Amino acid sequence: APIPFDRRFIKDRIKRLPFSLTKDQKIALWEILKDFERHYPMNRLLEGDVGSGKPVVALLAALQAYRAGWQTAYLAPTEILAQQHFKTMTDLAGDVLKIALLTGSGARLSSGPLSKLALKKALHKGDTDLLVGTHALLEDDVLLPRLALVVIDEQHRFGISQRASLLRPKNSSQIIPHLLSMTATPIPRTLALTVFGDLDISIIKEKPKNRRPIKTSV
Repeated sequence: APIPFDRRFIKDRIKRLPFSLTKDQKIALWEILKDFERHYPMNRLLEGDVGSGKPVVALLAALQAYRAGWQTAYLAPTEILAQQHFKTMTDLAGDVLKIALLTGSGARLSSGPLSKLALKKALHKGDTDLLVGTHALLEDDVLLPRLALVVIDEQHRFGISQRASLLRPKNSSQIIPHLLSMTATPIPRTLALTVFGDLDISIIKEKPKNRRPIKTSV
C-alpha cells in the first residue's frame, strides 16, 4: 500500500536527532520515502560501510510507516545486534513509537521484559509499531496485521526463504510489505541486478561527523 511522504513530520524527527544526518543519509532516506508512495512494494538495498549510519535511515522510514498507521519489522542476524538496535531506536524514537524486541532468549518492551506469548498477543492486536528481533521474527505465530515495512540488516546473513517468509502476507489484508535490505558489503550495481533482480540501490559513502573511530577487539 502506498505510504504518503509527510515532509513536516520527517523534518521534525530529523531535527530531534542528537546528531546531523550526512548528505548521503538524506538522499537515501528521500529515495526510500519516494518509493513508499508508489503503488507497488519497494525492493531497495541500502549499502554503506560500518558506522555510516544505515539503521537511523531505516528508523526514519519506520517512523513514516507509523505516521501512516503501519507497522515495521526489523530483522537482525544476532541477539547482540538486535538488542543494540532496540536500545538505540528506543532512545531516538521511543517517545513516538511502541518498540518491541523479540529474540530466541526472550521478549521485552521499552518498559521492561515480558513473556514471548504476551508480546505475540500484543503484536497480533497491533499494539506495537516497530518490532526488532532475530530469526525469532520468522516464526509462524509472529503476526503483524499492519506490517508495511520489512528491514533486513546484514541481508547476506539470511537465506532466500527466510527473507521471503517475512514478505508473505500473514493477515487478511494480503498486503506485501516494502523491503529495505542493508549491507556493509560493497556490491556493484550490475552484480546486484544479476543476483537480486529488480533491485534499487542507495549508497551511503560519507561517515557522520565527529564519530568516534570503530575499534574491533577480541
